[in-house]
Amino acid sequence: MTTADAYHDWTLPERISRLKDLAYNLWWCWHPEARALFKEIDRTLWGETHHNPVRLLRGVPKERLDALLADAAFLSRYDAVLAAFDRYMGAEDFWCARAHPELQERAIGYFSAEFGVHHSLRIYSGGLGILAGDHCKAASDLGVPLVGVGFMYPQGYVQQRIASDGWQQNVYESVDWSVAPIRPVLGPSGGRMLLDVPLGRGTIKVAVWRVQVGRVPLYLMDTNVEGNSPQDREISGRLYGGDRATRLRQEIILGIGGVRVLRALGIHPGTFHANEGHSAFLFLELVREKIAGGKSLDEARREVSESAVFTTHTPVEAGHDVFAEEMIAEYFADYWPQLKLDREAFLDLARVPGHSGWNMTALALRLAGRRNGVSRRHGVVSREMWKSLWPDRAAEAVPISHVTNGVHLETWIQQDLGALYDRYLGTDWRSRQDDPAVWSKVAAIPDEVLWLQHNRNKSALLQMMRGRARTRWMSEKGDPAQALAGGALLDHSALTIGFARRFAGYKRATLILHDIERLKKMLFDSWRPVQLVFAGKAHPADDGGKALIQQVYRLAKDPAFGGRIAFVEDYDMHLARYLVQGVDLWLNNPLAPLEACGTSGEKAGVNGVPNFSVLDGWWEEGYNGANGWPIGEAGGRGSGPEADKADAEDIYQTLERKIIPLYYDRDEHLIPRGWTKLMKESIRSVAPKYGASRMVKDYVDALYSPRTEAAAR
Repeated sequence: MTTADAYHDWTLPERISRLKDLAYNLWWCWHPEARALFKEIDRTLWGETHHNPVRLLRGVPKERLDALLADAAFLSRYDAVLAAFDRYMGAEDFWCARAHPELQERAIGYFSAEFGVHHSLRIYSGGLGILAGDHCKAASDLGVPLVGVGFMYPQGYVQQRIASDGWQQNVYESVDWSVAPIRPVLGPSGGRMLLDVPLGRGTIKVAVWRVQVGRVPLYLMDTNVEGNSPQDREISGRLYGGDRATRLRQEIILGIGGVRVLRALGIHPGTFHANEGHSAFLFLELVREKIAGGKSLDEARREVSESAVFTTHTPVEAGHDVFAEEMIAEYFADYWPQLKLDREAFLDLARVPGHSGWNMTALALRLAGRRNGVSRRHGVVSREMWKSLWPDRAAEAVPISHVTNGVHLETWIQQDLGALYDRYLGTDWRSRQDDPAVWSKVAAIPDEVLWLQHNRNKSALLQMMRGRARTRWMSEKGDPAQALAGGALLDHSALTIGFARRFAGYKRATLILHDIERLKKMLFDSWRPVQLVFAGKAHPADDGGKALIQQVYRLAKDPAFGGRIAFVEDYDMHLARYLVQGVDLWLNNPLAPLEACGTSGEKAGVNGVPNFSVLDGWWEEGYNGANGWPIGEAGGRGSGPEADKADAEDIYQTLERKIIPLYYDRDEHLIPRGWTKLMKESIRSVAPKYGASRMVKDYVDALYSPRTEAAAR
């Protein structure tokens, strides 16, 4: 049975039939009352299905459904949730309609290689995808007419298992899309929509899936289609998987195929936004369309530029896709004549002076009219990094602006803490979340109340980690030390420092381990102990990152550290929520200025978890002297052993002299008054400025609306 058939072959009793509508719209994942409704259906099954309502509803026993039909209280809650859902979906008085009525008739096409909306939909790897998911959720909340375009990966991103020796094992499992919150897009005849997309000198068939994120649809492409060769069917198999040729083929389909999908659906955006360089081929396809319509190359490029937005996300050179020119020529020999270009002129579109290869970021920067980095510092770094593309301009005049990333507050703020905000800030904080006046009311939350809630969040984190460790020990009957390494011995009363990042060399995950004996003194202080929780994946091909994980994991297993260091495997959105809500302190110490933004710190900050971070990315502009602590100097100390040593010394001194004493300074009621003051200032200063609502408004005001108007003209 196909997934298309699987969607239609199950029903629910008429009285609660709209649970199916709710399950297939990820609106539920950021509305607590909807999540609670699904959990009430079968709490055990809800956990076993990893909070996937489609799988839950397809697996719940008939007897349980009959019991729910007889439960008046459940039916009342069901009616209330569906009424809230209908109000949301049918609303017309939202921010975008009021502030930018000119946008309502012209969609924004948002292209991204990954979307992190919920952990039941494994089509993301990390920060880029989660940022894209938060962007879509905020656009939905604000009524921005966004349409997402990406890939549906049958095997998703790598799942991480840590072997007994600490080495990351790359695990891939095929996803059963018939029980996921995703539906096939059908053609006029009622069968699957299939499109032919040019790929080199041939074509490939692409099927289309739809995920609904509130008001925002995501259209996801899939090459695992009958009629494609086995090699072509694997193109969409894994996120960031395969060799360079596979990566190029993915990006051709994402950009060129994505535009053709929108055209086939009758969607004609006024603005096209490429979220990182993976989808830059979309701008080439837009130029080709206009030339095919009779425009000259110069006219086509100018018109595409007016409607094109490009966001670059990394100052790390390895983060930008570069392909050999011979490979590009192999795939585009039949394409560049359609652009009225010869081989050299075509290759010039993506060349960077002084470097070899076809650079996807350079292509996007040349063709897009609006370009931005993702923090103030990253804007400066990007202008310097790409100034060779504008050789007649000084670095400060390079046309790359910035929009600092933000996080979707309703997704990342712990549910009970959100209810606390309802009580003390007013229930309208969600609709006014970028208003500093709303968050100034955080001061009214009693210290005791905020501290109690944080301790509940911390208990939930430790309980989750112990549950994971226990489950793995029971299922695999492996080395008991691995259960201890997963956090089974962590102490609720100890200052708990969280570090959760992608394990790459420049993130410097092991910086705090620079002086082991000095660290041990803090870990085993009888009266003021400290403990460390690490999480994060290395790229499947990054042995250097895997070696860093191994270094941490061996310490976590070492009896000499007494369980004070833990590594939690398979970092994903679900684990991330527990971490940013439950640790006491968020540590981030990349090599500056290589941190483009660092949104995990924003997620911690809005939960009252102070940041202890290098002054780079968002923290350079977010740190105010009273909401956390800096590491090193603004702009960084450079790279190398001496810089690492100096930054490690900053970490140790700040912990010893400021952070640990403040955390353990308790009054007669055992409340750390100074620490709770810091928590409140973290919430007050971070929430209004670093939420996705503010971010998306900035995109609309500065990047979407002006170009949409120009394109309409």
